[in-house]
Order: sequence, then C-alpha cells, then structure tokens
Amino acid sequence: VLARRFRPQTFDEVIGQEHVAGGLQNAINSGRVAHAYLFAGARGVGKTSMARILAKTLNCPSPRDNQPCHECDVCQSIAAGQDVDVLEIDGASNNSVDQVRDLREDCQYAPTQCTYKIYIIDEVHMLSTAAFNALLKILEEPPEHVKVFFATTEAHKVLPTIVWRCQRFEFRPISDKVIAEKLTEISKAEGIEVEAEAIASIARLANGGMRDAQSILDQMISFCGRKIADSDVLDAYGLVSGERIAELAKALGSLDYPAIIAAVDQY
Repeated sequence: VLARRFRPQTFDEVIGQEHVAGGLQNAINSGRVAHAYLFAGARGVGKTSMARILAKTLNCPSPRDNQPCHECDVCQSIAAGQDVDVLEIDGASNNSVDQVRDLREDCQYAPTQCTYKIYIIDEVHMLSTAAFNALLKILEEPPEHVKVFFATTEAHKVLPTIVWRCQRFEFRPISDKVIAEKLTEISKAEGIEVEAEAIASIARLANGGMRDAQSILDQMISFCGRKIADSDVLDAYGLVSGERIAELAKALGSLDYPAIIAAVDQY
C-alpha cells in the first residue's frame, strides 16, 4: 500500500514535523540524546516513523549528516522490522505488568549487533497503571545501552511520572496544502492522473494525517483506476463540492429561501 511504500526513511522525509526532526538532529550532533522520548500527536503524522528513523541513526555505523545511511545491514534490518535490538511494541496488546516486567528483564542484556537496544512502544497510553509503574525502573535507572521511544495519540492518559522522565515532542497536524503537495508527488510517481480538486478533497478528508491521506488515495485508485476526478472522491465519501457550499452560503446570506430549500433537497 502507498502508506508503507512511501513511509519516510529519513528525517527530511517526515513531512510537516521539521521542528521535531531539527531538535532530534541537534541532539544527535551534540551528543545529548535522551534515554527516553515521548512523541505525542494525532494519528498518521509521523510519530512511529520518526522513532524508527532515530533508531536507525543512533545505531547506524556510518551515519551521514545525522541521517541513516540505508546501506548497512543495521539500517536495512531496522527498516524491515527484523532487527533484534530494535523492538516495536504495540502498547494496546502488550499492556500487562507481566509483559513490561519481561521487557525490563530483557533490557539488561547488551545489544547483539547495534550500539543501542531500543524499544519503540506505540500507543503507550494503553498500558495499565501497574505496567506504567513497572516501566519507571527502566526510566529512572536505564542501562547505558538502552533507549525508549514512546508514541501516543492521547498523551493526557500517560502517567505524569512517565512524562516527566521523557523528552516530549508534540507532532502537529499537517496542513492540507502540504498533504496535497505530497499526494501530487505520489500520484506522479505511480503514474496516476488525479485532478487537483480531487487531491484537495482527499487532503481535506485526511484531517491533518498524511497516512490517512495516502490510504484514501489508495482506496480511490482501487475504485477508479488510473484516472481520478473530484466527483469520484465526492461520491465515494458523500461530500459536497466547495462550489455547492459557496452557493448555499450565498443563498443563506441573501435569504434566498427557494435556493436554500433546493440546495438542501439536492443533498
């Protein structure tokens, strides 16, 4: 799917989160990388991708300008999710205290081939209170070879005792304009003809999430083939075009009741 094939592989490719990428690269450059990070923000804005890129950069034996080289075995195995030293854990399905205790025991062992053993815990807010308390031992006295990256869409549910021991980065919703530019780039790379209005509608539907936008584009390609019109997107998702909304707004402003009723009847 598009969201996997066009997943960011470097800091520069994480669209709309330049403030986070810049902060992490400065930390790497100055040798002040924290032992724990909390990436908070809406879904599909690059939190887990950023965590994976940071893991690759820290473990890459020959990074280039604070970016992973993507040529070594370490970078390739982390990108494929096969590196035994970089573990991605789903907090929703691994939320018990016993599972976190197992993780705490595992982190005591040195990494096999990487510099750091890194744990990326997605949707960390789903952990139980007991599991959070079990994590405190790792965050309070972490082994030198361990880094922990948390990602969450609901940061307010993470215990304050956890948050205070992490460096927190807020991921922003991505603007419709930036999403539309990226979708246009993807469409050209895939050889898909998409109307500019259709891309704008998809970007609006995504509500600030790049992954959601790519998933919608994927679905429209399945529906329409290699040519996608704005009317196709509007019909598929039950939307009204901007022109119709403008007409209705004009009718409301001028108190043109017949036009208002006609617009309502039509949709």
